Amino acid sequence: MNSEKLKSFCRNIGLKYVGIAGVGPYDNLERIIKNKLSNGHFTGMEEEVIEKRINPKLIMENAESIIVCAFPYYTGEYEDSNLSKYCYGKDYHLVAKDYLQKICDYLSEEINNFEYKYFVDNGPLVDRHLAYLAGIGYFGINNNIITDEYGSYIFIGYIVNNYEFHVDKPLPKTCIKCNKCVKYCPGNAILGNYELNPKRCLSYITQKKGDFSEEEKTLLRDNKKIFGCDICQDVCPHNKRISKTEINEFIDNQITKLEYEEINDISNKEFKRRYGDRAFSWRGKNIIKRNIEIILEKP
Repeated sequence: MNSEKLKSFCRNIGLKYVGIAGVGPYDNLERIIKNKLSNGHFTGMEEEVIEKRINPKLIMENAESIIVCAFPYYTGEYEDSNLSKYCYGKDYHLVAKDYLQKICDYLSEEINNFEYKYFVDNGPLVDRHLAYLAGIGYFGINNNIITDEYGSYIFIGYIVNNYEFHVDKPLPKTCIKCNKCVKYCPGNAILGNYELNPKRCLSYITQKKGDFSEEEKTLLRDNKKIFGCDICQDVCPHNKRISKTEINEFIDNQITKLEYEEINDISNKEFKRRYGDRAFSWRGKNIIKRNIEIILEKP
């Protein structure tokens, strides 16, 4: 089995961006993480043990390579939406895991004693760093990974495994550094040096629990997004004239807006029943209701 045969299979199931990253440890990433921590640029949702974020062999002792996949989700523009674009279709955690399982099932048939562990947002490793190492795309100033065909509207999943696939190289590219993402970020979270303060990111603010400051309430009211934020991606020149996703789960049965009357009238249990397969549901009904009430200035 070689990496080209693997990538050919992935293309056949609809995944165009697949690359192979090595198993580290990632010393350069360790320096980046420590710098972020010293500057207070963390949310508390990250893996606390740095070694687990830079050393895949702590996930799988016999790891030999990491298969990294990009899942494009852009479906177009909707003027009246109050949700981030990544929330429109089926929850990407569910979709990406289905694809990763298909890849692992295929490799299990082709490779004797194939072992694997796959992750979509739920693993300790830094998925964007893996995507960069695997040649999937390159970093934007806003910290997103940019691909040539789909821009930065991608999800990332990865498979730590015990087979030594040929490792890909990072792309010799950077974003054009126009700094539009810096200029238009509503919370001034993007610092212009490939760093960001995630606590000031509107997407994080819409998902956090607890009380809001007046500044945070103003951010919500001004931008009218009840979950997530797309501004740094929407203004990015690399996201102009990009291809739309061909992944049906992100295209079918889209939800682009939630109405206050509905959210207010249903129970938490009913919210989970209706929206449990959507990425915006993980924080529960009350976070969504709170955000809408702030935007509508409900007492």
